[in-house]
Amino acid sequence: MAATVRELQQQLEAEVNALRSMEKDITRNHKVRRQYTLQLNENEMVQKELDLLEEDAKVFKLIGPVLVPQDLAEAKANVAKRLEYISSEVKRLEGALKQLEQKQGLKQQDIMQAQRKLQAFHAQRRQ
Repeated sequence: MAATVRELQQQLEAEVNALRSMEKDITRNHKVRRQYTLQLNENEMVQKELDLLEEDAKVFKLIGPVLVPQDLAEAKANVAKRLEYISSEVKRLEGALKQLEQKQGLKQQDIMQAQRKLQAFHAQRRQ
């Protein structure tokens, strides 16, 4: 009997540790997604500013400590590529978050089931 209680407690502990790990992954996902969202907003603002410029406007790109002249069309293309990449990363992270949240829900159910088993075992032992 003692071995069974110990096994149930170990199973419960393993489930709780797995849940904590998932919660850390979810937190990491939120943090990275927040960073990408900020970058997305910033790049959308840059794109709007570039769209306001006339075709003969001078555009510069900051490379290290130096401002380097850049063609307006090239600047627009670079920003569009960045926006595309960041948008795809945000979508990927959202998909991963949904999967993590589903796994978290299942893990919580497993923990509740393990707790019920342990409680039932203790109740049975008292009788």
